Amino acid sequence: MKVLRSRGFRWHGVEPRVYKEAGHSHGGVTRHLLLGGAPDQAALSFETRYLEVEAGGHTSLEYHQHPHAVVVIRGRGTVVLDREHHEVQAFDCVYVAPNEVHQFRADLGEALGFLCVVDRERDRPVSARKP
Repeated sequence: MKVLRSRGFRWHGVEPRVYKEAGHSHGGVTRHLLLGGAPDQAALSFETRYLEVEAGGHTSLEYHQHPHAVVVIRGRGTVVLDREHHEVQAFDCVYVAPNEVHQFRADLGEALGFLCVVDRERDRPVSARKP
């Protein structure tokens, strides 16, 4: 059994990571791999991540073949699902279906933090932004 102790929205022993490589259309996002990435967690077929988008920031507008299960645990913002925009706040749950264009935005004046559960083995995202 493994317990990750938290202090606010940071977990002991979990360093924030770069969200994506430079050149992607995103801003103000950090990613924290909580469960599913360590060798002693190989039995998990999924990863649990915490992503935090600073006020005014956003994730990439993208799609991929794997689904996401998302639970907002901090703040408010907007999620884009295909062409629809939905305001979300703490404790809202979001299902991102395979191949659904999506983006998370902290566009309501505060940070947006969410847990994201994805398959450990998954395809790479494809940008949905027009060149």
